[in-house]
Amino acid sequence: MKELLTYIAQSLVEHPEAVSVTEFESAGETVLELRVAPEDMGKVIGRQGRIAREIRALMRSVAQRQGKKISVDIID
Repeated sequence: MKELLTYIAQSLVEHPEAVSVTEFESAGETVLELRVAPEDMGKVIGRQGRIAREIRALMRSVAQRQGKKISVDIID
């Protein structure tokens, strides 16, 4: 899961070396924290949050197929 989110984020940004994903468990679900360079934040969030919403939906779909719960937090 962490690798998939890293791949997606690195594909979107201009500074892929600045992408980092932290994974931890909280209340029975996996939490992924995504960090990108400040100038790439807009590319990950998108207009009106559309890209961020789709990233979260994609990750939830993959997690559901594996029988897990997941949430994605974008940290600035």
